[in-house]
Amino acid sequence: MARVLLIDDDPSLRDVLAMALEDAGHAVICAADGREGLRRFQTGTHEVVVSDVNMPELDGFSLCRRIRESGSQVPLVLLTSRDSEIDEALGLELGADDYVTKPFSTRVLLARISALLRREAHRRAPAPTEVRTLGALSVDAERMEVCWRDTALVLTVTEFRLVDTLSKRPGVVFSRSQLLDRIRGDDSIVAERLVDTYVRRLRRKFEATDARFAEIETMVGAGYRWRG
Repeated sequence: MARVLLIDDDPSLRDVLAMALEDAGHAVICAADGREGLRRFQTGTHEVVVSDVNMPELDGFSLCRRIRESGSQVPLVLLTSRDSEIDEALGLELGADDYVTKPFSTRVLLARISALLRREAHRRAPAPTEVRTLGALSVDAERMEVCWRDTALVLTVTEFRLVDTLSKRPGVVFSRSQLLDRIRGDDSIVAERLVDTYVRRLRRKFEATDARFAEIETMVGAGYRWRG
């Protein structure tokens, strides 16, 4: 189904994950640390990168930053044994598409990877689709594409779901827990405050196109809404 670059310095976990990915039909390229992973990324073609955070030589956060600085938008999932909201927020700020805390089930990881691959497939699909518009916003749900003032935004799966959820019901206030239910796409438990990180990243992407962007409103003590 896809070429997956798997980077982890734990050989036992790496073998287990490689086997699970291969059983799911993916072609897996393994690397034992961040520097080897970066070299393999730079010299190969990969559709998904799955990387541990705590590694010698080059950690997962630094690897994520290097990949994004190269201009690549390859879907990237970070793995970590540190159960910290700050760590997850940092990974998302650096451009990771998703974040999985150890211990985790391979089922959850495979589901996350499948979601990222579906996003990429929709984004590249040539067939015309119905586009929903709301003022300067256009949302193509089939291709998972968002445009603001005719400029396409490069969004993660989570960011797209956040825009889609808010803009479908302009003026309606969504609590953080309601938004998490709609944007995560699985049954994992995460801190509700991570919604603030998602919103902050999303606003920056809109503001890079339009400095006056203010459609996503913070409702203090309640949540967020798309300006109606």
